[in-house]
Amino acid sequence: MDKESAKFVKTPAGSIYIDVHGASDGIPLLILNGGPGFDHSYLKFSSAWEDLGSNRPVIFYDQRGTGQSSPIKEGDSCTLVDQLSDIEAVRNHLKFKQVDLLGHSWGGFLGMAYTARHPSRVRRLVLVDSAAPRLQDTVFLFEHAYPETVERRKAEEFGIEMGDDEAIQRNIREYFSMIFLSTEMRDAFAAKADPKAYSHKVNETLWNDAQKFDLTPELSKFKQQTLVITGRFDMNVATSVAYGIHKAILSSEFVVFERSGHMPFFEEQEAFVLVVNEFLLKD
Repeated sequence: MDKESAKFVKTPAGSIYIDVHGASDGIPLLILNGGPGFDHSYLKFSSAWEDLGSNRPVIFYDQRGTGQSSPIKEGDSCTLVDQLSDIEAVRNHLKFKQVDLLGHSWGGFLGMAYTARHPSRVRRLVLVDSAAPRLQDTVFLFEHAYPETVERRKAEEFGIEMGDDEAIQRNIREYFSMIFLSTEMRDAFAAKADPKAYSHKVNETLWNDAQKFDLTPELSKFKQQTLVITGRFDMNVATSVAYGIHKAILSSEFVVFERSGHMPFFEEQEAFVLVVNEFLLKD
């Protein structure tokens, strides 16, 4: 595999965009981004992945219907089952027998589901500010910490439901403003972020489907060493959610980043790399 390459894998729903970086050998680290509805571009605002890729391939991809993957057309399926099938397609395409899996936010839920469905394919699992194993149990703190921002977001709801792209983008900008502890980091992220790199249709369709599943009973079956990471000041997913996941997965470790919100790989990049690297390299 080339040191850096971008590829597409064909699926029944179209093409999935794959973005491969890092070393040519080592256990591959497959990244599952948050959302649903975001592409993977926001992750690459951090150079943590370059550091983690010094001794392993690091693979990103755009989830079905997002980014450079094929858009969802009328009548196309976009379910949790489809998402798991797409991960398998990416793994098969790259000819990886086994991967280390890192899921952020919604990607954490996706990672838990994939691990439950294909346990032999996952060597180690890293969950970063993951949604709850039953999505409805995810604890959002926005209205308690940012009531004025939540009020502005609610004012956009009608426009969003009418498919108003400008309302959707304003709503996403407001969301970005609430997920960091550091205002400096928030502003640095906002300067790079593109609210257009988000599909409300994918978010709504997939969120509704995924709520049918409760992964909680699966977690106690996990044999993989698992690292559960959370930012202490994550308003998007309360720290209690991460702690609950940690308690449910017997083979897990729990790490709190004390100066982070929802994205410790961005706010505490150096410490994040050290923690994840140590976990992935341990015997």
